[in-house]
Amino acid sequence: MSDHSTDLRETVRQRYAAAAVQVTEGGLACCGPQAVEVDDNFGSTLYAADERDALPAEAVAASLGCGNPTAVADLHEGERVLDLGSGGGIDVLLSARRVGPAGKVYGLDMTEEMLALALTNQKRAGATNVEFLKGTIEAIPLPADTVDVVISNCVINLSTDKPAVFDEMFRVLAAGGRIGISDVVADDSLTPAQRAERGDHVGCISGALSFAEYRRGLEAAGFTGIELTPAHAVADGMHSAIVRAVKPATATATAIGTAPSPAVEASTCCG
Repeated sequence: MSDHSTDLRETVRQRYAAAAVQVTEGGLACCGPQAVEVDDNFGSTLYAADERDALPAEAVAASLGCGNPTAVADLHEGERVLDLGSGGGIDVLLSARRVGPAGKVYGLDMTEEMLALALTNQKRAGATNVEFLKGTIEAIPLPADTVDVVISNCVINLSTDKPAVFDEMFRVLAAGGRIGISDVVADDSLTPAQRAERGDHVGCISGALSFAEYRRGLEAAGFTGIELTPAHAVADGMHSAIVRAVKPATATATAIGTAPSPAVEASTCCG
Protein backbone atom coordinates (compact mmCIF):
# COMPACT_ATOMS: atom_id res chain seq x y z
CA MET A 1 0.00 0.00 0.00
CA SER A 2 1.32 3.44 -0.91
CA ASP A 3 2.06 6.07 1.71
CA HIS A 4 -0.86 8.13 0.38
CA SER A 5 -3.27 5.21 0.74
CA THR A 6 -1.98 4.47 4.22
CA ASP A 7 -2.47 8.10 5.22
CA LEU A 8 -6.02 8.11 3.87
CA ARG A 9 -6.89 4.92 5.75
CA GLU A 10 -5.51 6.40 8.97
CA THR A 11 -7.52 9.58 8.44
CA VAL A 12 -10.67 7.50 7.99
CA ARG A 13 -9.84 5.43 11.08
CA GLN A 14 -9.32 8.55 13.18
CA ARG A 15 -12.59 10.09 12.03
CA TYR A 16 -14.64 7.00 12.92
CA ALA A 17 -12.78 6.44 16.16
CA ALA A 18 -13.65 9.99 17.18
CA ALA A 19 -17.29 9.42 16.23
CA ALA A 20 -17.43 6.30 18.40
CA VAL A 21 -15.87 8.13 21.35
CA GLN A 22 -18.37 10.98 20.95
CA VAL A 23 -21.29 8.57 21.12
CA THR A 24 -19.81 6.56 23.99
CA GLU A 25 -19.00 9.61 26.11
CA GLY A 26 -22.46 11.03 25.46
CA GLY A 27 -24.00 7.76 26.62
CA LEU A 28 -22.18 8.09 29.93
CA ALA A 29 -23.48 11.61 30.44
CA CYS A 30 -26.83 12.62 31.89
CA CYS A 31 -28.40 13.44 28.56
CA GLY A 32 -27.71 10.22 26.64
CA PRO A 33 -25.68 9.54 23.49
CA GLN A 34 -24.98 12.46 21.18
CA ALA A 35 -25.58 11.76 17.50
CA VAL A 36 -22.60 12.28 15.23
CA GLU A 37 -23.12 15.51 13.30
CA VAL A 38 -24.06 14.83 9.70
CA ASP A 39 -26.40 16.49 7.24
CA ASP A 40 -29.74 15.11 6.07
CA ASN A 41 -28.04 13.01 3.37
CA PHE A 42 -26.29 10.81 5.93
CA GLY A 43 -27.12 9.22 9.26
CA SER A 44 -29.95 7.60 11.16
CA THR A 45 -32.76 9.68 9.62
CA LEU A 46 -32.48 7.42 6.55
CA TYR A 47 -33.98 4.57 8.61
CA ALA A 48 -37.66 4.17 9.42
CA ALA A 49 -38.70 5.38 12.87
CA ASP A 50 -39.78 1.90 13.98
CA GLU A 51 -36.33 0.53 13.05
CA ARG A 52 -34.56 3.24 15.05
CA ASP A 53 -36.86 2.79 18.03
CA ALA A 54 -36.11 -0.94 18.22
CA LEU A 55 -32.35 -0.46 18.65
CA PRO A 56 -30.05 0.86 21.38
CA ALA A 57 -29.81 4.65 21.18
CA GLU A 58 -26.02 4.42 20.87
CA ALA A 59 -26.28 2.29 17.71
CA VAL A 60 -28.60 4.85 16.13
CA ALA A 61 -26.47 7.81 17.22
CA ALA A 62 -23.36 6.30 15.61
CA SER A 63 -24.97 5.89 12.20
CA LEU A 64 -22.97 7.63 9.44
CA GLY A 65 -24.32 5.84 6.38
CA CYS A 66 -26.02 7.14 3.24
CA GLY A 67 -28.85 4.61 3.06
CA ASN A 68 -30.48 1.54 4.58
CA PRO A 69 -28.75 -1.56 3.17
CA THR A 70 -30.80 -3.99 5.25
CA ALA A 71 -33.85 -2.94 3.25
CA VAL A 72 -31.88 -2.88 -0.01
CA ALA A 73 -30.68 -6.46 0.46
CA ASP A 74 -34.16 -7.89 1.16
CA LEU A 75 -32.91 -10.20 3.91
CA HIS A 76 -34.70 -13.43 4.82
CA GLU A 77 -34.92 -15.83 7.76
CA GLY A 78 -31.89 -18.08 8.14
CA GLU A 79 -29.52 -16.16 5.86
CA ARG A 80 -25.86 -15.48 6.66
CA VAL A 81 -24.95 -11.82 6.30
CA LEU A 82 -21.72 -9.80 6.33
CA ASP A 83 -21.73 -6.05 6.94
CA LEU A 84 -18.59 -4.31 5.64
CA GLY A 85 -17.63 -1.38 7.84
CA SER A 86 -20.16 -2.18 10.54
CA GLY A 87 -19.43 0.85 12.75
CA GLY A 88 -21.62 1.03 15.84
CA GLY A 89 -23.63 -1.96 14.66
CA ILE A 90 -26.92 -0.46 13.44
CA ASP A 91 -27.07 -2.50 10.23
CA VAL A 92 -25.79 -5.65 11.93
CA LEU A 93 -28.49 -5.46 14.59
CA LEU A 94 -31.24 -4.72 12.06
CA SER A 95 -30.00 -7.64 9.94
CA ALA A 96 -29.96 -9.92 12.97
CA ARG A 97 -33.65 -9.21 13.54
CA ARG A 98 -34.45 -9.98 9.90
CA VAL A 99 -32.54 -13.27 9.59
CA GLY A 100 -33.71 -14.54 12.97
CA PRO A 101 -32.07 -17.07 15.30
CA ALA A 102 -31.41 -19.50 12.44
CA GLY A 103 -29.36 -16.85 10.64
CA LYS A 104 -26.00 -15.29 11.39
CA VAL A 105 -24.64 -11.77 10.93
CA TYR A 106 -20.98 -10.77 10.86
CA GLY A 107 -19.90 -7.18 11.34
CA LEU A 108 -16.44 -6.20 10.08
CA ASP A 109 -14.69 -3.00 11.12
CA MET A 110 -11.08 -1.83 11.42
CA THR A 111 -11.67 0.66 14.23
CA GLU A 112 -11.24 -0.54 17.82
CA GLU A 113 -13.47 2.19 19.22
CA MET A 114 -16.33 1.35 16.87
CA LEU A 115 -15.98 -2.35 17.60
CA ALA A 116 -16.14 -1.70 21.33
CA LEU A 117 -19.29 0.40 20.83
CA ALA A 118 -20.81 -2.27 18.60
CA LEU A 119 -20.21 -4.99 21.20
CA THR A 120 -21.88 -2.87 23.85
CA ASN A 121 -24.83 -2.31 21.54
CA GLN A 122 -25.02 -6.03 20.81
CA LYS A 123 -25.32 -6.76 24.52
CA ARG A 124 -27.98 -4.10 24.98
CA ALA A 125 -29.97 -5.52 22.08
CA GLY A 126 -29.58 -9.10 23.29
CA ALA A 127 -28.48 -10.23 19.82
CA THR A 128 -27.01 -13.73 20.04
CA ASN A 129 -26.75 -14.39 16.29
CA VAL A 130 -24.10 -11.69 15.78
CA GLU A 131 -20.30 -11.78 15.60
CA PHE A 132 -18.01 -8.77 15.20
CA LEU A 133 -14.61 -9.12 13.52
CA LYS A 134 -11.68 -6.75 13.33
CA GLY A 135 -10.18 -6.30 9.89
CA THR A 136 -10.27 -4.37 6.64
CA ILE A 137 -12.75 -4.70 3.82
CA GLU A 138 -9.85 -5.30 1.40
CA ALA A 139 -8.88 -8.49 3.27
CA ILE A 140 -12.00 -9.95 4.86
CA PRO A 141 -11.09 -12.37 7.69
CA LEU A 142 -13.56 -15.08 6.65
CA PRO A 143 -13.18 -18.19 4.49
CA ALA A 144 -14.54 -18.39 0.96
CA ASP A 145 -18.24 -19.18 0.48
CA THR A 146 -19.15 -18.15 4.04
CA VAL A 147 -22.14 -15.80 3.59
CA ASP A 148 -25.30 -15.45 1.52
CA VAL A 149 -25.44 -11.66 1.51
CA VAL A 150 -22.91 -8.83 1.77
CA ILE A 151 -24.21 -5.43 2.84
CA SER A 152 -22.41 -2.13 3.39
CA ASN A 153 -23.47 1.42 4.13
CA CYS A 154 -21.40 4.20 2.58
CA VAL A 155 -18.05 2.49 3.26
CA ILE A 156 -16.72 1.14 -0.03
CA ASN A 157 -16.20 4.69 -1.33
CA LEU A 158 -13.69 5.15 1.51
CA SER A 159 -11.47 2.27 0.35
CA THR A 160 -8.28 3.07 -1.51
CA ASP A 161 -8.30 -0.38 -3.19
CA LYS A 162 -11.84 -0.96 -4.44
CA PRO A 163 -10.93 -3.84 -6.81
CA ALA A 164 -9.70 -5.76 -3.75
CA VAL A 165 -13.00 -5.06 -1.98
CA PHE A 166 -15.02 -6.34 -4.93
CA ASP A 167 -12.84 -9.47 -5.20
CA GLU A 168 -13.19 -10.13 -1.47
CA MET A 169 -16.98 -9.74 -1.55
CA PHE A 170 -17.13 -12.24 -4.39
CA ARG A 171 -14.82 -14.66 -2.55
CA VAL A 172 -16.74 -14.79 0.74
CA LEU A 173 -20.15 -15.08 -0.91
CA ALA A 174 -21.57 -18.54 -1.49
CA ALA A 175 -22.54 -19.37 -5.07
CA GLY A 176 -25.81 -17.64 -5.81
CA GLY A 177 -25.18 -15.08 -3.06
CA ARG A 178 -25.81 -11.39 -3.51
CA ILE A 179 -24.79 -7.89 -2.45
CA GLY A 180 -27.13 -5.13 -1.30
CA ILE A 181 -25.13 -1.96 -0.74
CA SER A 182 -25.70 1.72 -0.17
CA ASP A 183 -22.78 3.81 -1.38
CA VAL A 184 -21.90 7.21 -2.80
CA VAL A 185 -21.53 7.08 -6.59
CA ALA A 186 -20.66 9.87 -9.04
CA ASP A 187 -22.15 10.78 -12.38
CA ASP A 188 -20.07 9.41 -15.24
CA SER A 189 -19.46 12.96 -16.46
CA LEU A 190 -17.48 13.91 -13.34
CA THR A 191 -13.71 13.50 -13.38
CA PRO A 192 -11.87 12.47 -10.19
CA ALA A 193 -10.74 16.09 -9.81
CA GLN A 194 -14.32 17.33 -10.05
CA ARG A 195 -15.42 14.80 -7.42
CA ALA A 196 -12.68 16.08 -5.11
CA GLU A 197 -13.99 19.64 -5.57
CA ARG A 198 -17.33 18.51 -4.11
CA GLY A 199 -15.99 17.03 -0.88
CA ASP A 200 -13.09 15.23 0.75
CA HIS A 201 -12.28 11.54 0.95
CA VAL A 202 -13.24 11.02 4.59
CA GLY A 203 -16.53 12.77 3.87
CA CYS A 204 -17.41 9.97 1.41
CA ILE A 205 -17.20 12.19 -1.70
CA SER A 206 -13.82 12.39 -3.44
CA GLY A 207 -13.17 8.64 -3.22
CA ALA A 208 -16.45 7.67 -4.88
CA LEU A 209 -16.47 5.74 -8.15
CA SER A 210 -18.60 6.75 -11.10
CA PHE A 211 -21.54 4.55 -12.09
CA ALA A 212 -19.55 3.12 -15.02
CA GLU A 213 -16.46 2.51 -12.87
CA TYR A 214 -18.53 0.76 -10.21
CA ARG A 215 -20.14 -1.51 -12.79
CA ARG A 216 -16.81 -2.38 -14.40
CA GLY A 217 -15.31 -3.16 -11.00
CA LEU A 218 -18.11 -5.54 -10.07
CA GLU A 219 -18.01 -7.19 -13.49
CA ALA A 220 -14.25 -7.70 -13.22
CA ALA A 221 -14.75 -9.47 -9.88
CA GLY A 222 -17.26 -11.85 -11.50
CA PHE A 223 -20.61 -10.39 -10.45
CA THR A 224 -23.68 -10.51 -12.69
CA GLY A 225 -27.14 -8.95 -12.52
CA ILE A 226 -25.58 -5.61 -11.58
CA GLU A 227 -27.97 -2.76 -10.78
CA LEU A 228 -26.94 0.75 -9.71
CA THR A 229 -29.84 3.02 -8.83
CA PRO A 230 -29.49 6.63 -7.61
CA ALA A 231 -31.47 7.21 -4.39
CA HIS A 232 -30.82 10.82 -3.37
CA ALA A 233 -28.24 13.52 -4.10
CA VAL A 234 -25.42 14.11 -1.62
CA ALA A 235 -23.60 16.74 -3.71
CA ASP A 236 -23.77 18.14 -7.23
CA GLY A 237 -23.54 15.10 -9.50
CA MET A 238 -22.96 12.76 -6.52
CA HIS A 239 -25.58 10.32 -5.30
CA SER A 240 -26.38 7.90 -2.55
CA ALA A 241 -26.97 4.86 -4.72
CA ILE A 242 -28.38 1.38 -4.26
CA VAL A 243 -26.01 -1.28 -5.58
CA ARG A 244 -27.17 -4.84 -6.20
CA ALA A 245 -25.36 -7.75 -7.84
CA VAL A 246 -25.22 -11.55 -7.73
CA LYS A 247 -22.47 -14.16 -7.60
CA PRO A 248 -23.49 -16.70 -10.25
CA ALA A 249 -24.76 -20.01 -8.88
CA THR A 250 -22.02 -21.84 -10.81
CA ALA A 251 -19.21 -19.53 -9.66
CA THR A 252 -16.28 -20.37 -7.45
CA ALA A 253 -14.35 -17.93 -5.29
CA THR A 254 -11.68 -15.88 -7.07
CA ALA A 255 -9.19 -16.37 -4.24
CA ILE A 256 -8.27 -19.02 -1.72
CA GLY A 257 -10.27 -18.55 1.46
CA THR A 258 -8.42 -17.37 4.52
CA ALA A 259 -8.84 -18.89 7.92
CA PRO A 260 -11.19 -16.83 10.06
CA SER A 261 -9.44 -14.53 12.47
CA PRO A 262 -10.53 -14.51 16.09
CA ALA A 263 -13.70 -12.57 16.66
CA VAL A 264 -13.54 -9.52 18.85
CA GLU A 265 -15.98 -11.33 21.07
CA ALA A 266 -17.84 -14.58 20.59
CA SER A 267 -21.36 -14.31 19.24
CA THR A 268 -22.63 -16.16 22.29
CA CYS A 269 -21.50 -13.40 24.63
CA CYS A 270 -25.05 -12.37 25.34
CA GLY A 271 -26.66 -15.77 25.63
